[in-house]
Amino acid sequence: MPLEQILVVDDQSEVLEYLSDLLGQSGYKVTACGDAESALATIDERGDSIGLAIVDLDLGCGSDDGLRLLSEIKSRQRDLPVIILTAQGGTRVAVQAMKLGAVDFLEKDTYLLTNLTARMKKATEFLKIIRENRRLREETETLRKKAEYYRELVGQKRRIVGASRTLKKCLSEALAVAPAPRPILIRGERGTGKELVAAYIHEQSQRAAGPFVAVNCAAFSGNLLESEMFGHEKGAFTGAAGRKPGRFELADGGTLFLDEIGNMSDDFQEMILRVVEYQRFERVQGTETIEVDVRVLAATNADIEAMMKKGSFRRDLYDRLAFKEIHVPPLRERIEDIPLLVSYFLSELHREVPGTAQKGISPQAMKRLAEYSWPGNVRQLKNAIECLALEAPGDTISVDQIRLDKSHLEDLDWDFQKRVERFQTDLLRQALDKAGGNQRGAAKSLGITYDQFRHYYKKFDLKADKSGEV
Repeated sequence: MPLEQILVVDDQSEVLEYLSDLLGQSGYKVTACGDAESALATIDERGDSIGLAIVDLDLGCGSDDGLRLLSEIKSRQRDLPVIILTAQGGTRVAVQAMKLGAVDFLEKDTYLLTNLTARMKKATEFLKIIRENRRLREETETLRKKAEYYRELVGQKRRIVGASRTLKKCLSEALAVAPAPRPILIRGERGTGKELVAAYIHEQSQRAAGPFVAVNCAAFSGNLLESEMFGHEKGAFTGAAGRKPGRFELADGGTLFLDEIGNMSDDFQEMILRVVEYQRFERVQGTETIEVDVRVLAATNADIEAMMKKGSFRRDLYDRLAFKEIHVPPLRERIEDIPLLVSYFLSELHREVPGTAQKGISPQAMKRLAEYSWPGNVRQLKNAIECLALEAPGDTISVDQIRLDKSHLEDLDWDFQKRVERFQTDLLRQALDKAGGNQRGAAKSLGITYDQFRHYYKKFDLKADKSGEV
């Protein structure tokens, strides 16, 4: 990497001229300064474009002036390499300059040209290292900011909202068992937030820096669940094109959350019992025994006691998983949390869906929501609020929109994703109409970037009513 510019500072005009000619013939751009003030002004003006400074130690009235200039340069451009020039016999003071940050020093003697050429190569290598370190620092800082952003995003998704006595009791129990590296069984009705409680236990444990891996046992069946949990080798079954690690491997050093454990077959329950007990397993069609360090948290909304009586759930697995049971309260037992939840869901919808306005809710509508039993609990409330907010014609959800008397919230097919996409499509088309088919204008009116608009334009296969010009 070449030195863009070299700053030479010396109060002797003949030295400045000599060095400027010498370095200029070698292809360098040279800025010559006869005093400290002009040198500092040059550094302030040109900043990182200066790749090297050659400074006379005996500047002005003596070495003190040169040392002061060196200190000023390092305070303004900490990474700028500085070579010190000194008269013969000035080695002692030059060593002091090295302690202040100079990379090298040269005596003004008959070997100056030869020595300077060698020192220039050293300075160039030094500058490469400095710039690489700077690049790595910037890259590390960028990654740190991204990691922080995603941690905040994940934390927001896992946020537990509420201040009711029953919820506080649940979280207090979760906090109490978080440090113990034992399996926990989390029980509660569907939609109460059992996974959020599991994530809370993980985040409050000594494994918080490790992975939190969740798997819904009801989403897989038979061999698929075994492969999902333990992984498989290449050719283990049709479509197994390569080795795949299972959830237990992915959770090594962290926490594995098993949701809907009541849906596991008896054979698979035995496999899980063995892994939880011994922390060892083999991949499907594998011969290697894999050892892991995984804390297992399990959850169910099933009547495990009744299942154990019928023989459909193993008692020894229950005993192994239920070191401690935590019950997540249904929403009807924490009605006072509904206003907090509604406010949170409205804010999140506004943040997540481009083009949506921040919606409010009338006191009468809030009262109506608090009177409902919410059989689907917090998940049902979230879907209901998001759908109501997307359909509200104004900036406030009114009580007239909440048709509880017609089982509006209980029986309606709350296909949230389709409603969001329909709402986004309408917004995009309206913006295109308003902008006369100009996509940049439409994007600006929605408060999103042109690239974001193009993404949605392609995603929803929109056709501009006019020319579709950008």
